[in-house]
Amino acid sequence: MNTKNRSTLTAIWDFFCSLKLTIITLILLAATSIIGTVIQQNRSPQEYLQVYSETTYKLLNSLQFFDMYHSWWFLALLGVFTINLIACSIKRLPRVLKAVREPVLVASDSLYRTFSNLEEHVVAAPVTEVRETLRNFVAKGFVAPIITEEGDKIHLFAQKGRYSRFGVYVTHLSIIIIFIGAIVGNVWGFKAFVNIVEGTAANQVWPRGSEQPIDLDFSVRCDAFSVTYYEGSNRPKEFRSLLSVIDGGKTVIEKRPVIVNDPLSYGGITFYQSSYGPAGDPVFNFRVRPRAGGESVDITARQGQRVELPGGGLFRVVDFAPSFQNFGPGARLEVVSKEGRRNSFVVLQAFPEFDVQRGGEYIFSLVDYKQRYYTGLQVAKDPGVWIVWLGCALLVLGSMVAFFLSHRRIWLTIQPVGNRTGIKLGGTAHRNQPAFEIFFDEFKKKLKAELNA
Repeated sequence: MNTKNRSTLTAIWDFFCSLKLTIITLILLAATSIIGTVIQQNRSPQEYLQVYSETTYKLLNSLQFFDMYHSWWFLALLGVFTINLIACSIKRLPRVLKAVREPVLVASDSLYRTFSNLEEHVVAAPVTEVRETLRNFVAKGFVAPIITEEGDKIHLFAQKGRYSRFGVYVTHLSIIIIFIGAIVGNVWGFKAFVNIVEGTAANQVWPRGSEQPIDLDFSVRCDAFSVTYYEGSNRPKEFRSLLSVIDGGKTVIEKRPVIVNDPLSYGGITFYQSSYGPAGDPVFNFRVRPRAGGESVDITARQGQRVELPGGGLFRVVDFAPSFQNFGPGARLEVVSKEGRRNSFVVLQAFPEFDVQRGGEYIFSLVDYKQRYYTGLQVAKDPGVWIVWLGCALLVLGSMVAFFLSHRRIWLTIQPVGNRTGIKLGGTAHRNQPAFEIFFDEFKKKLKAELNA
C-alpha cells in the first residue's frame, strides 16, 4: 500500500474516531427525533392534507418526514453513529486491555509525581519487617498485593475493579444491539390498524398510509364492546372490547378483555385498544300508550325509520345521544299525526314519565336501545423487541458499571533511607476521583496508625 492510500485510510479512520462526529451525529438524531414527535407518522394522505397545504405536503413527503424512522437519511445517521461508536471503541481497546492485563507493577518516581493522592513516611523498623506489615495491611484493607523486588527497593501493587474499565464497552455494545433490534422491527415488523364490528371477525389489518392489507394467520373476533362515561358528561371513562382469537378453526383465546394499556398478544402480534365508534343505526324499544286511555304498545324502531302508530299517524327517531345533556340516553322523536301535523320532542330513558307533560296524543317512553359499535385496534408486530430489551438491560448494566465502579490502584515502595526505612504510597482511579480521594485519605490514616503501632 503506497503512502497516499495509507494517508487516505488514516484520514477516514480518524474521521470516524472523531469526538466531533459523535456530538454532531447525536445532535442530528435528537433534532430529527423531535421532528418525528411533532409530525404524526404513517398517516393517510387525506389526514395530512387536512393539516397541511398540498405544497407543504409534497415537500414534507419528498423529505420522508411522514415516515422518517424508515427514511434512508435517518438510517444513514444511525449507521454513521454505529460506525463512530465501533471505531472509538476499537481505538481505545488496546490501551484498556494493556491496563487490565499488563498493569504497571513498579511505580517509578516520575509515576509518583503524577499522583494527586500521595503520601510518604519514614520509620525506624527494618525493611523486612515493614514489608510484612504493609503486605498484611494492604491485603486486609484493600486486596492482596503483588510484590516485586528491585535492588534494595521493594514494590507493592494492588488493584480493584480492573474489569470496570469494560463498562463503557458494554454500554456501547448495548446501543448497537438496540439499533439492531430497531432495524429488525422495522424490516420484519409492521404497525397497522383494524376496525372490527361487534359480532364479526377480521383476519386482515391495514398498515398506516397503505391500501394493501396484511393477512394474518388467524382471525380476531369482537364478541362485545362497551363504553362507560364520566358521571354527568359525555367524556368516555373506559371502553373495552371482548376479543377472541380463532386459529385453525379453533378458539384459542376466548373473550379476552382489552382496554387501553392492557393489550392482547398472540403469535407475536399485539392488539391495542385505540378507538371506537357506532356501527350502523341503533335499534330502540319504545312503549307507546294513547293519552285517552287504552293498552300500551311496545314498538321497535331504527333511527330514521318511519313507524306507524296504532291509531294512525307515524313517528321516527330523528337523533339520539347516549348522554343527552347529562340526563342519560335520550332520543329525539318526530311524530306526524293523521292530519299531517308534525311535532318534535325528546324522550329520556331515565325518566319514563317525562313525555306525560308534553300533552300529545301519545305518550312515549324509551325502554332501552341497542347500538352496535366497532372497536378500533392498533396492531403491532415487532420481532426485534426482545433484542431491544436485551440492549436496554445491557445499557443499564454497563452504565452502572461505568459510573458507579472504578479501577482503583495503589502502589507502595519500600527502600532503605540511611539506617531507617522509607515508604512511599500513591494511588489513582480511572473514574470517580472524589470518592477515591475519600478512600485514600482514610487508607493513609489507618496506615499511619499501623506503622506507629
